[in-house]
Amino acid sequence: MSQFFWPVRVYYEDTDSGGVVYYANYLKFMERARTEYLRQLGFEQDRLRAEQGVLFAVHSVRVDFKRPARFNDRLEVSAELSDQRRASLTFFQQVHRHGETAPLCEGQVRIACVDPQSFKPVPIPESIRSELLRVC
Repeated sequence: MSQFFWPVRVYYEDTDSGGVVYYANYLKFMERARTEYLRQLGFEQDRLRAEQGVLFAVHSVRVDFKRPARFNDRLEVSAELSDQRRASLTFFQQVHRHGETAPLCEGQVRIACVDPQSFKPVPIPESIRSELLRVC
């Protein structure tokens, strides 16, 4: 499973005064897809903190907006692991309107593995790293 897809419906609250998805909401959609991707692999954020002593926090984001999504659109948000380092993961993500091939936006999101108390980077636990290597 190298690429994961998560469906999203655009609600009125997701749009701006022009009737299109407000740019920051694409980041929320991408967050949901990454969270669900990790959940499907068996990694729940709250359990990672409690059992492994780590959190994943966004380190950096680069997003290119190509075309607008609008109220009531059905979207598909992808998450694909594109790079894995000692203490970080980088995901390539796209948002498509359901049934269309051209992306509405795409980006790279780098998440850091951090200690929950200090928020300083720590190595990704081996159990997580090996599972990601197995499926990607």
